[in-house]
Amino acid sequence: MTNTVGEFAKAKLLFCIGTNMTEAHPVAATYLKNGVNTGTKLIVVDPRRQELADYADIFAQLRVGSDIAFLNGIMNVLIREDLYDKRFVEEHCENFDALAAKVAEYPPERAAEISGVPEQTIIDIARMLGTIKPAMVIYTLGITEHNTGKRNVMSLANLQMLLGNMGVEGGGVNPMRGQNNVQGACDMGAMPNMYCGYQKVDNPELNGKFAKFWGVDSLPDKPGLKIAEIVNGLPSGKVKAFWIFGENLVATEPDIKHVSHCLNSAEFLVVQDIFQNETTPFADVILPSAAWCEDEGTFTNTERRVSRVRKIKEAPGEAKPNWWIFKETAKRFGHDWPSDSGQELWDNEISVLCPAFAGIKFARMDAIGGIQWPCPSEDHPGTPILHKDGKFSRGKGNFQAIDWIPDAEQPDEEYPLVLSTGRRLVHYHSRTQTGRAIGFNERMPEECADISVEDAQALGIADGETIRVKSRRGEVAIKANVSKRMPKGMVWMSFHFRDTNANHLLSGDVKTFDPDTLTPSYKACAVKIEKIEKQVV
Repeated sequence: MTNTVGEFAKAKLLFCIGTNMTEAHPVAATYLKNGVNTGTKLIVVDPRRQELADYADIFAQLRVGSDIAFLNGIMNVLIREDLYDKRFVEEHCENFDALAAKVAEYPPERAAEISGVPEQTIIDIARMLGTIKPAMVIYTLGITEHNTGKRNVMSLANLQMLLGNMGVEGGGVNPMRGQNNVQGACDMGAMPNMYCGYQKVDNPELNGKFAKFWGVDSLPDKPGLKIAEIVNGLPSGKVKAFWIFGENLVATEPDIKHVSHCLNSAEFLVVQDIFQNETTPFADVILPSAAWCEDEGTFTNTERRVSRVRKIKEAPGEAKPNWWIFKETAKRFGHDWPSDSGQELWDNEISVLCPAFAGIKFARMDAIGGIQWPCPSEDHPGTPILHKDGKFSRGKGNFQAIDWIPDAEQPDEEYPLVLSTGRRLVHYHSRTQTGRAIGFNERMPEECADISVEDAQALGIADGETIRVKSRRGEVAIKANVSKRMPKGMVWMSFHFRDTNANHLLSGDVKTFDPDTLTPSYKACAVKIEKIEKQVV
C-alpha cells in the first residue's frame, strides 16, 4: 500500500475494485465501514454484488476480465471533461499524450459494451472521482489474478496519477495483500529477481554487496525461476530438486492434476510446514516448522508496517524455527551463519543490508510499535505515505498506454459460463489451519458453487442441489448456492475444501498466465454446470 488502513475511516472517497474486503479482509473492512458511516463516499466495482456493494454510493457490476476497458473509459471522461489534475500531471508525470491517445479509443459507450457497466454509470463514476478529491483506490486479487494482472495494476496507477491522488493522505494505490505476511515475504526477497529490501539481483553493485556480506565469492547475477517455471520444469528434469516452504501448492496452484504430476516427477522434494497438508504426501523429506507464535520475529502487514512477533509457547515435538532449519542446512554445506535469533537476523543483517529497513530495529519496535518502511535511519519515524509531493522513486510518474485484451480462456458453446474464485469469510486459504478448528467447520462444513437465479432456472437447478461443475481440466460435484448476488453466466467457488477445490478446474497452462509475472488466471475459467441425475435403484 502507498497509504494506510487507518485512512479508510476518514477518506473522502474510496474506490474499491476487485476486492471482497468484508470476507477476505474483515478487520480492514471495519475501517471502511466506519468511514462510510461518517460520510465517506464509496464506489464498488466487482462482477458479483458482494456485501461491500451494499454500502456503496455507486456499484458497477462489470464482466470478469474487463477492468482495463472500464478504467480506460473512466479516464476518457476525466480527460474529455477536463476533470483531471493538470498541475500534477504537468509537474510530476510524463507520457501523458500517449495515455490520452489510448484512452480516447475507449469512449464510455465502448467501455460499456466491453465491461457490461452502463455508459451513464461510467460517466457518473468519472465525475465523482473528478470532483471529490482525494480518493483512495483499494484493490485485491480480483485485479491481479488475471492474464492482464500487471497491466490492471498499471491502469489503476494511471488513474490515480491522472487525478493527482498520489502522495497525499486519503489517496494512493492500495493493494490488500492476499495472504498472511505475504508483504513480509516479498520484503525478505522471496522473489526470483530481488534480494531482501527490493534490491535487484542483476545489479552488479548490489550483487557484490550481498556476496561480500555473506562471505562468498559470487552470487547468481540473473533472476531465478518463478513458481510456474519451477513446477513445470520438474517432469523434464530441468528442475531436479524442489524445496517448498510454507506453501500448499497441491491445493493452491491451478490444475491440481497437473501440479500433482509435476511434484511426483521431482527427483527430490522437501516440504517445510507446520502441518501435514495436500502437498506433504509428495515429499521425500518433511521439515516440521515452528508456528508464528512459537518464535521471535517480525511480520510486515499490507501497509508496509513492520511489527514484532513474540513467542508465547514452545514449538511441539521436533518442530524448529524456520531460520534455524535454514541455518542448520547451510552448515551441512560448509557455511556457518552468525545470526542465532530473529533479533540478530533483523538487527545485524536485514537492517544493515537494506536501506529501506535501516532505521528499524527490535528495540525501536519494542518502544514505539510497528514502523512503516522506508525508514532509512534510527531517528526516522517511518513513512506512512509513499511518493509525497509527487516524488516517485523513478523521478516522475510514467503513464502507460494500455489496451484491453480479453482473458485467455473465454466461454464458448461447450463451456458457456465463467468461473471465478476467491475466499470465504469463515475459512482461510487451503484450510491447513482453519480446517482444524471445530467452530469454523461448524460454521462452514463444505463448499458450494454460487450461481445466478437466471442460470439456475434455465437449468432446473434448485438451491442446495448437488451439481457438476466441469472445465477442460476436470470436474467437481458440489452443492449449488443460488444467489441474487451473482450475474447471469458466472459461477463462483473457493479453494478451501479438498474435493470441491476450484483449482481442480482452473488452467495450469502458463499460456493463460500473466506473461510478465506468471500469475495464474484464477479469476477467469470457462466452465459448464450440469444437473446430476438421480440413479434409479
